[in-house]
Amino acid sequence: MTFIKLKDLLFTVLFMVYMPAAFAQTDSLLQELSHVIENKGIYISQKQESIAQLRSRLRENRLSTEERFNIYKLLHNEYRPFKYDSAFSYAVKLQETARQLNDPARQAYAKLQLSHTLLSSGMYKEAMDSLNTVKPAPLPDSIKTQYYSLMARSFYDLSGFTQDTWYSPLYAEAGKSYADSALALLEKNTLPWYAMRGMKQGIADEEGARENFQMILEQFNPTLNQYAMAANSLGSIYYNRGEVEKGINMMARAAIADMKASVKEGVALMTLAEYLYQSGDESRAYDYIKQALKDADFYGAKQRKIQVAAILPVIEGERLATVESQRSRLLIFSIAVSLLSLLVVIFAFIIFKQLKQLRQAKRVVTEANVNLQTLNNKLQETNTMLQETNAKLLEANSIKEEYIGYSFNMYTEYLEKIDKFKKSIHRKLMSRKYDEIGHVMDSVNLKKERELLYKGFDRIFLKLFPDFIPVFNAYFKEEDRFTPKNDELLNIELRIFALIRIGIQDHEQIARIMEYSVRTIYNYKTKVKNKSLLSNEEFEQKIMEIKAF
Repeated sequence: MTFIKLKDLLFTVLFMVYMPAAFAQTDSLLQELSHVIENKGIYISQKQESIAQLRSRLRENRLSTEERFNIYKLLHNEYRPFKYDSAFSYAVKLQETARQLNDPARQAYAKLQLSHTLLSSGMYKEAMDSLNTVKPAPLPDSIKTQYYSLMARSFYDLSGFTQDTWYSPLYAEAGKSYADSALALLEKNTLPWYAMRGMKQGIADEEGARENFQMILEQFNPTLNQYAMAANSLGSIYYNRGEVEKGINMMARAAIADMKASVKEGVALMTLAEYLYQSGDESRAYDYIKQALKDADFYGAKQRKIQVAAILPVIEGERLATVESQRSRLLIFSIAVSLLSLLVVIFAFIIFKQLKQLRQAKRVVTEANVNLQTLNNKLQETNTMLQETNAKLLEANSIKEEYIGYSFNMYTEYLEKIDKFKKSIHRKLMSRKYDEIGHVMDSVNLKKERELLYKGFDRIFLKLFPDFIPVFNAYFKEEDRFTPKNDELLNIELRIFALIRIGIQDHEQIARIMEYSVRTIYNYKTKVKNKSLLSNEEFEQKIMEIKAF
């Protein structure tokens, strides 16, 4: 039980792996065949060119009878699978020329060619009548071989054609006898030997026949006609054994070879159409059977037309039934599609209406979001401005606090100095030392006092703005930067802009503090700003942005 299950599983796996590849190969061959059929004009032109060259040689002057016989032989070989009436005509001319040569071997050869032509066209009685006039005994082995081969094929074809329980076995037995005679004369292990042995074994021993025809394809380099013959036989063997895919595959190869060789009397395409019809590929079957009928019409043999005509109505009828069925399904499909389309339109309308409402709601939400974002931006801007204002207020408060303390200290020192000065004057007056009052007055050095005032201002300013000098100089080239002397904290230029930074913008006020004229202060400012890397307006803005602490 387990073994059976494993065997079934193995078969399933092999089927899944092998069959897709086999189907793909067959489909590729059928596509190639369809392509070859579309381009059949190329191969027909090649065939007609070969025939035209041979016929042109017949028009040459001073051809001997033997040369004419050889050209007729070549023309017959060209026409035999291509066009029946021309092949028959040249077979007759072969006989006439052979009689003129008075050569029994050539006369027998010519009769065999006529018999071959009649046999290819399905005229079995006429072919047998012609063959029966040939006496093989005195003939060369090469012609004897042809005679026995044609006799064998004739009886085998009759056996297959009659399909009678009484006569078919008799014809098959006669064919076997002639095949044995032919095999006795043929050299073993040659292509003709395998072909004859395969034909002989085709009825009683299919596997033996398959091996012989397979040998032709694998071990030799057959012509297109020989390849088509072997592939056709293999296709029939495989199909009869139930190996449908292999049968179609080989029959397609045979049909391709026939088309490329411009064989119009071949049966491969007709047989392939029947196989495809039985396999359900009605479209290709119909195309191929129509082409087979065209080939049969072109070849001109009634038997081939009858064979094709017997199959064509069946395939065409099935195709029409399929088309009618497809038309009914298409009608149902069209109705279903129409209903679905109506439902789609209704749903589309509903969806469009909902989308419209959704867009309106989205627009309201978007506008609200935009307004909120705008408000948020404004709040952020206001918050930033408040933060900046607070920072400035904190900075201003710090500056004010520092300068208030500085001012109280400075005023206290000056009050103490005034008090000392007042007491000193008072003592001199009380002691009536009037002449020493002048010395007391001279002891007051206003210049030194002013310098102390500047140093006090510079010290308290740099305490408030420790980065003032480096930031200030960053706006100048290195050679134009301002550096105070060793005993200075700020020089004149730095002090002017230090006063501006703490909010003293008026030139007159700056001039009074610095004890310079207004023009002098203006000139200093202009000179400094002209040296700067920044514009005048930007320079003053940057100075005001220098941070305290």
